[in-house]
Amino acid sequence: MIRVLLVDDHTMIRKGLRVLLEGNADIKIVGESHDGNDAVIKTKQLAPDVVLMDLSMPNGLDGFSASKEIRKQNPAVKIVVLTMHDEEIFVQQAIAVGAHGYILKNSHGELLYQAIHEVYQGKHFYRTSVSQEMIRQWMKSDAKVMPSILTDREKEIVRLIVLGYTNKDIAEKLSISVKTVENHKTNIMQKLSIDSKHELIQYAIKNKYLELAF
Repeated sequence: MIRVLLVDDHTMIRKGLRVLLEGNADIKIVGESHDGNDAVIKTKQLAPDVVLMDLSMPNGLDGFSASKEIRKQNPAVKIVVLTMHDEEIFVQQAIAVGAHGYILKNSHGELLYQAIHEVYQGKHFYRTSVSQEMIRQWMKSDAKVMPSILTDREKEIVRLIVLGYTNKDIAEKLSISVKTVENHKTNIMQKLSIDSKHELIQYAIKNKYLELAF
């Protein structure tokens, strides 16, 4: 029996996953968490074999930070990222925090079942638009972090932007005004001499901003 913890800030998604997975006799859902902080606590309490982890959760720890903390506290627990994000930076960061699997929310239920079984057996299971060869290279990579001219607050805002948070979400999370967030974003773009979100994402990849904890 594979013990699974479901982590997603949307109740309907958690319930849907529960119904989908409990149809398999060898899977037991031991609990649900609505944010990263609760996921860390419940992983310690419930000792699941596999954690299905969403990434962009507005309250508490995001999925990357939660995964990193879970891996630190419970090295034996396997983590499968289940997300709508199919961009390279998200896949790369999942590898960096030690996630064993990565699949998209629009995947077929059989793929999710396969992912749980594969990681439970100690294998990696990444199914995204990123090539398997690229994923293997990233898993072997130990690239250095590039020096940054940004302040810690600016780095934090870049991290949240790349994670998909809106200006309003960032303002609420950091207890600052939306106008302050906008000013920070303008300063960041000027400092880095970039003018698009794509360039900002590439900068964040090189500097491994998604690994930062604030």
